[in-house]
Amino acid sequence: MKTRFPIEGMHCSSCAVNIGNDLKKTPGVKEAMVNYALSSASVEFDEAQVNEHELHKVVERAGYEVGQDGRSPSFQEGSPVGRSTPEGTTGESMDHSGMRMEPGEDHMKHNANANTAAIKAGSALVLATPVLFLAMSGLPIPYTALIQGVISSIVVLYFGRDFHVMMLKLLRRGRANMDTLISMGTLSALFFSWWQSTQGGPLYFETAALITGLILLGRYFEATSKGKAGAAIAKLLELGAKTAHHLQPDGSIMEMEVSMLKVGDKVLVKPGEKVPLDGIVRDGSSEIDEAMLTGESLPVSKHVGDNVFGATISINGALTVEITKEPGNTALARIVELVRSAQETKAPIEKLVDQISGIFVPVVILISFVTFVAWLAFGATIPDAFVPAVAVLVIACPCALGLATPTAILVGTGRGASQGILIKNGEALERARGITTIVFDKTGTLTEGRPVVTDMVAVNGKTDELLQLAASVEAKSEHPLAQAIVERAKAMNLALSPVEGFKSLAGQGVQAVVSGTIIAIGKVEERAVGADPSIGPARDIEKFRHEGKTVVTVSLGGKYLGLLAIADAPKKGAKGAVARLLAEGLDVIMLTGDHTLTAKAIAKQLGIEHVIAEVMPEDKLDKVKKLQVEGKKVLFVGDGINDAPALTQADLGIAMGTGSDIAIESGHMVLVGGGPEKVVDALQLTRQTYAVIKQNLFWAFIYNIIGIPLAAFGLLNPIIASGAMAFSSVSVVMNSLRLRR
Repeated sequence: MKTRFPIEGMHCSSCAVNIGNDLKKTPGVKEAMVNYALSSASVEFDEAQVNEHELHKVVERAGYEVGQDGRSPSFQEGSPVGRSTPEGTTGESMDHSGMRMEPGEDHMKHNANANTAAIKAGSALVLATPVLFLAMSGLPIPYTALIQGVISSIVVLYFGRDFHVMMLKLLRRGRANMDTLISMGTLSALFFSWWQSTQGGPLYFETAALITGLILLGRYFEATSKGKAGAAIAKLLELGAKTAHHLQPDGSIMEMEVSMLKVGDKVLVKPGEKVPLDGIVRDGSSEIDEAMLTGESLPVSKHVGDNVFGATISINGALTVEITKEPGNTALARIVELVRSAQETKAPIEKLVDQISGIFVPVVILISFVTFVAWLAFGATIPDAFVPAVAVLVIACPCALGLATPTAILVGTGRGASQGILIKNGEALERARGITTIVFDKTGTLTEGRPVVTDMVAVNGKTDELLQLAASVEAKSEHPLAQAIVERAKAMNLALSPVEGFKSLAGQGVQAVVSGTIIAIGKVEERAVGADPSIGPARDIEKFRHEGKTVVTVSLGGKYLGLLAIADAPKKGAKGAVARLLAEGLDVIMLTGDHTLTAKAIAKQLGIEHVIAEVMPEDKLDKVKKLQVEGKKVLFVGDGINDAPALTQADLGIAMGTGSDIAIESGHMVLVGGGPEKVVDALQLTRQTYAVIKQNLFWAFIYNIIGIPLAAFGLLNPIIASGAMAFSSVSVVMNSLRLRR
């Protein structure tokens, strides 16, 4: 079983490491990931050995608190109003796993935390200001030391109490975190100043008060920034419809909460309304805005028999939709879960950061102690040795290290989700590095995956008339080529004529009577076009066949009328995507089971030079392996179902899928909607995100590498150090937020 719950009280990556280690040591826990940026834990465990309540106790024994209800909010698609609920129930919404769900609750909690942090920081800084004035002015004010001491004590012991409480909790377990450093630094400055006030020595009350105020201010900015970084899920949660027009058996309509809909229910979706859940159109037609799902701005035309997805918007028509997916199992729900899982998982590079964070605080405490002793050994007074020792404690910042990777993943995956690019985990970001070769499956990836009419040639030049006659006859056929002809006629708004005497001639084509004249389509009249391939219709047929297209001829009353060329056409944007990849110096290969002639014809249209054709599905894996043996780093793009082995084998696998059938288990990334152009966008997004991670880690490491020695050598005032520490983590988060643009 897997559970997710929020954790309150984490203030740095050391906290997350400590909690994670405790959870992993618990018997029955298979895997535990604690995310500092999300303030949450995701735990996979054996119910036979441990229950969720015991997991919460582990967190609490570590000195932290489990959030309300013990679980983080999950996806909501309505709440049970409109159908009766069992006696004693509250009517609160539950997802398919029984977890309580409130849309946007995470985001609201971030705002509440930020508001609380703002009040604490503002109050502390307001009180610290007169202490600083008294310390710096040198004015002969009576009882100045007492006034400074009382105000500073209020700031440090009351507004900064969370630091000290957490330090004591961890101390009982032999642990330390960022709060330990802050508590030691501020309490040392406070109590040392009280002692100095009795001895007539220098005071550091303003240092203790300002350090507390500045760090609280930094936490306010951090809470605000983390809220912005994690806003992607909040936005996704807000997309779902809340109510639906449920069609009753007697034809009446009942307003109902979406969560109470069942598979098989029929709902009415009016123009401008959201589709409540995934389903099939049973009546009506409309343009549907699927931007929230696919990132595509153009609406999609939906008719009877077409699939529609929850949270998409009907623009200009009314639809009767039969529900096919229950709440919690829709395309949107799966996307929310995928994004959330990606944000929770750690990138491999983060393992190094976790290891460093786990020993960071004890090492800093040791450095502070060594600094104090060293200054004394070189003849400094206790006050002179005290200042750099405190500066070392407050300049050190594991927060920046802890936020470097997860905030970049938060923002990067959030931006990707808004564009229909779903990054499954942090590992995908690292896998995208150094890609040299892009291997595309052809059918359904570079091409539409279904036959379409690509060319029309009419003897009299009237291609509309040619298509109208052909579609009228082919409307009676179920053959895929026939459907392609009919679909093209529909797209051109051509009215079909009634036909009589329809016949299907095995291996030859079809024929029927239209307005008293026999219309024959297919190979029946091919002999009428002539045998010389250098002239007339025969030349056209030869040309189209060389392009890998299927040709059907149309005759009217035994006389040749024209021909239609049908092929699996390239997707819109495929040629441009290939050009962009080639411009980046990447090798592009098309891999397909199609005949070599057909494959090369499509490849030529797209600008692809390297083609591997006539490959069985089970052999695609070997082809990818062979490329890897040759030293190439392979990105494989496929439909995510038949191509699953190759997607898994590739250094980076990208699955193309629709919102209703996302092949989540196949690749490292999933593209919802769109075409090959999204492969380019996905590759760029992963590169940008990984670049930001490296920038964040560089600045976090450099900050500590430079700051701690400066503090130890007395070149950094504790107040300056506290301000720098407070804003270091904010700078990392702000750098990550650049990815939103």
